[in-house]
Amino acid sequence: MKKILLVLVSLFTLGVSTGFAAPINELQVTQTAVGLGSDTFYLEHKFTDNFILGFQNDDWGNGNTSDIYGQFKFSSNLRGIVGSRNFDSGSETYLGLAVNGPLAPECQGYASLIGGNGFKELRVGANFSLSSNVDLNLDYHSFMPDVGGNTSDVGIGATYKF
Repeated sequence: MKKILLVLVSLFTLGVSTGFAAPINELQVTQTAVGLGSDTFYLEHKFTDNFILGFQNDDWGNGNTSDIYGQFKFSSNLRGIVGSRNFDSGSETYLGLAVNGPLAPECQGYASLIGGNGFKELRVGANFSLSSNVDLNLDYHSFMPDVGGNTSDVGIGATYKF
């Protein structure tokens, strides 16, 4: 498994345009996650069994976005998402859904779709547990604004939970 991860990390680092968006994390109540990617920082905290509050900042090269969002856990693998994204030119509220589940031992897969007035965003990825509190995240991310061109990329990042 370690050889596969090393090969994947090498391929993504050397040959893919990296981008990163906040993954769907499994957190315990009162646990916090801090994540870093190539142009992204995020922070999440699980306040109750069913609620996570998060903040994310992205630098897309042509502008920055900042999100404040809440995830509401409907079941063990389904979440509702409500948030506000601050673009350089203004803010937009969005709604979405996320699903997650085990793909293999120490690997959790997820998919999320959010949409607001003016954009849609899709993320599909996997979190690989490197230790009890550190995850490696690989994902595909597609941002689809109503005006302008779509952007898609594959990303890699790391999450620390405490």
